[in-house]
Amino acid sequence: MIYIVIISVITVFIILIRFYLLKQELKRVNQQLNQLNKKVISKKIDLTFYDKDLENLAKNINEQIDLTNEAVVEKLRIKNELKQAIANISHDIRTPMTSILGYLQFLEYEGINPEKRIKYLANIKNGALRLKVLLDDFFELSIIESADYQLKVENIKLNKLLLEVLIGFYDDFSKAKIDPSILIPEDEIYIMADTSAVKRVIENLISNAIKHSSGDVTIHLVKNPSSVQLNFMNPAEHLKEKDLTFLFDRFYKADQTRTRRSTGLGLFIAKSLMIKMNGNLSAELNGNQLLMKCEWKIETS
Repeated sequence: MIYIVIISVITVFIILIRFYLLKQELKRVNQQLNQLNKKVISKKIDLTFYDKDLENLAKNINEQIDLTNEAVVEKLRIKNELKQAIANISHDIRTPMTSILGYLQFLEYEGINPEKRIKYLANIKNGALRLKVLLDDFFELSIIESADYQLKVENIKLNKLLLEVLIGFYDDFSKAKIDPSILIPEDEIYIMADTSAVKRVIENLISNAIKHSSGDVTIHLVKNPSSVQLNFMNPAEHLKEKDLTFLFDRFYKADQTRTRRSTGLGLFIAKSLMIKMNGNLSAELNGNQLLMKCEWKIETS
C-alpha cells in the first residue's frame, strides 16, 4: 500500500513540475512575442523546454513570422517599384513633350523657311507618336493588372496567327535591314489561349528583336509531345547575363542611356499575358544570342 502512495506522490510531483515548466515556457514564448511585436528582437521563437504541442505551437508561430517578414519585404519592393515606375513614366513623358513644345516655339518665329518648317513638323509628329506609344503601353498595363481583366481562352491555330502578325512587320524588318529566318511546321499547331493576348505577345517579342538585334532574327515554332514552343532568337551583343534577371521587370532597359524608343514595358506585358494564359516566357543567353522562349503546355489524355 505504501508503495502505491509513494508512486502516486512521485507521479503528482512530476506532473506539477511539468506543469510548472510548461507555464514558464509559455511565459518565455509570450515574452519573445512581445519583443518581436515591439521590434526589440527579430529572431524566431526558440524553446528551452520541449513538448510536442508546444513545439507545434512554436513551429506555427515561426511560420507566421516568416510570412509576415515576406509580406513586409514584398510591400517594400512594391513601394520602391512604384517610386521607380513614377520616375520612369515622368521621364519618358517629359522628354517628347519638351521636344514638342520646343519645336512649336520655333514654328512661331516669323521668317522661318519652308525646309525648316517641314523638319520641325516632322519632329513634332515623331514626338506625338512617341507619346502615343507611351500612353498606349501604360493604358494596356493598367488593364492587364486589373482584377477585372478576363481572357477569352479558345482553340487557336498558332501557325496562322503567327503568319498574320509577321506580315504586319514586313516594313519594320525591311527598314531595319533584317531578313528574318522563319521556321514554321506545315502541320497545324493548336494551343488553348486568348487570340488577342497571343497576338500582343508575338508583337512585343518581334518588336523587341527588331529594336535590339545586332543581326538577323530567327523565329521558330516547335511542337513537342507535351508543349508548344515559339522561339525568337537574335544577336544581342549589348546584353549581359546579369540583365536576364531583370529583363521582364517593369520599365527595365538594358540600354540604360534610355536613348531607344521603348517604355521598357513590352517584355513585362508579354510575360504577364503568358502567365495569365498558364504559359511561360523565359529568356536565355547563349554566347551573344538572346533566346526568348514562349511555351504553352499541351493537355494529354
